[in-house]
Amino acid sequence: MSAPSTDQAAKKPSQAKRVLVLQGGGALGSYQAGAYEALCHHDFEPEWIAGISIGAINAAIIAGNEREKRVPRLKEFWEMAASPVPWSPLLPGDRARSYFNEAGAAVIAAFGVPGFFVPRIPPAPLWPPGSPQSLSYYDTAPLKATLERLVDFDRINDCKTRLSVGAVSVTTGNFTYFDNEIFKAKGKKIGPEHIMASGALPPGFPSVEIDGEHFWDGGIASNTPLDFVLDDVASDLLIFQVDLFSARGLLPQSILDAQEREKDIRFSSRTRMNTDKNKRIHNIRKALRDLIGKLPDDLRQDPSVALLSEAAKENTVTVIHLIYTSKVYESSSKDYNFAHINMAEHWGCGERDVFLSMRHKEWFEGPQPGESMVTHALTADDYNTLPLHPIKSNRSK
Repeated sequence: MSAPSTDQAAKKPSQAKRVLVLQGGGALGSYQAGAYEALCHHDFEPEWIAGISIGAINAAIIAGNEREKRVPRLKEFWEMAASPVPWSPLLPGDRARSYFNEAGAAVIAAFGVPGFFVPRIPPAPLWPPGSPQSLSYYDTAPLKATLERLVDFDRINDCKTRLSVGAVSVTTGNFTYFDNEIFKAKGKKIGPEHIMASGALPPGFPSVEIDGEHFWDGGIASNTPLDFVLDDVASDLLIFQVDLFSARGLLPQSILDAQEREKDIRFSSRTRMNTDKNKRIHNIRKALRDLIGKLPDDLRQDPSVALLSEAAKENTVTVIHLIYTSKVYESSSKDYNFAHINMAEHWGCGERDVFLSMRHKEWFEGPQPGESMVTHALTADDYNTLPLHPIKSNRSK
């Protein structure tokens, strides 16, 4: 992939500003790490990384390290997270793998994840109401030490790479983005607490207090930071959007299937719907610009036209959508099952999906078509060229 162009209007997506958008999804986050490692092999150096929940942790590790240290740091984090369940299934087959997954998830639920979270003893319901220990089942203090060890926050605050992570206020319900460029302009700094706030999913994890306000996981309100990225119209954008839950799936056949499907829909944040909505907005702006260009000179001076011209400012956007697709032996515990075999599989799936996407040279090197925003995603035909594991969800043709 060629280096970004200095021209304001990119003639093809590979010359646009490169952005990595990372959805939340707990243990599934190693899919994003694998995708990033594969992107490195294709010379994709993100200038802006936006994440929520586990996506915020991955984003901080990437933005908070020099390029040559990023993948090793990601591997260090995910090997640590997978350490409580290092073994593999004793028997082959999907049914045995399903039992193994549930057992692994139970181990994590009971003992936590080193360097990430540990269970409260005694459990939260036994603490006095109003005490910090009564508000969550796990203590995330170990995560702070891990972030301080794996992330160079001075690099983040120097804005070497733009970083944006989302969280929601516990008391107002308002969504907030902690953005290093915005913070720098205000004389503020990003710290471990901002990353932890983005991943503080209740009732498992406690809220994080920042400047007197308590924050929970941004995924409660929206599990993808895509809309925040698309609000920036100053540059043409090439966005790799890496999602961990699929809005599309098969009709459930059991109560376990139903639980998983509900979680997929809830945390997918309807990213395809949001992408389609933003495409429509982009193309309406383009039509408005075209219409303003046809007005006679006397009408162009009208204050209403000036207001519309400002609203019609637009960039070109290309979104490459990567979506983790569940295996037949996974269930609703997939986002907290940190078993090593699952971590390795998710990582490999991320690498595979980037590899398949990069086969589509036309997505990157062809001139941007008439639409100002276009999206691309893998199809069933792409996966048929490189089968890996049986999957549950349907892929569009």
